[in-house]
Amino acid sequence: MIFPRNLVLTALASSAATLLAVWSLGGAGLPTVVKLDNAKVHVTEVTAGVRAVRERGVRATDQVIVFLDDCRYERVDPVTGEKTIRERKSGDVIWHDKGEDAPQLTNAGSRPYREIVIELK
Repeated sequence: MIFPRNLVLTALASSAATLLAVWSLGGAGLPTVVKLDNAKVHVTEVTAGVRAVRERGVRATDQVIVFLDDCRYERVDPVTGEKTIRERKSGDVIWHDKGEDAPQLTNAGSRPYREIVIELK
């Protein structure tokens, strides 16, 4: 019976497309997977979908961020509101201090990108 099989495949494809659209538009937050959590460090892998937004906030810990993919994102300065484009290469590493005002970031690239966020406790 072909009809039910096609119906199931269509439903699965539609669900996957909807989920991808929600992630890429930032509606579901940035997907995060905990890689390690102990008394000294919290490590997560974060995926930023196309046009996904990471909202502004204050960094609760010192952080090391390792980019796993090449990426291009828009940064909105938390003080001036100035918008700039930043580009990172796979393997780039950056540092952020506890208490920093973390800016809003929007993935301006044509595909999702991943980063490892290492938070020191």
